[in-house]
Amino acid sequence: MKIKTKKSAAKRFSLTGKGKIKRRHAYASHILTKKSSKRKRNLAKWGLVSPGDEKRVKQMLVL
Repeated sequence: MKIKTKKSAAKRFSLTGKGKIKRRHAYASHILTKKSSKRKRNLAKWGLVSPGDEKRVKQMLVL
């Protein structure tokens, strides 16, 4: 039987050219009025998955 990719993870993560895993920041979708412009701008950028979580995310993505 084939191993299937977790589709929820596939929609949330993507790979960089060097094989690292990109992710979106949390807390950027609502209650934005009390957050500063700088904070909102930085939340809009992509981040990288931390080394401690990388193994787990790769398992979900079947890499």
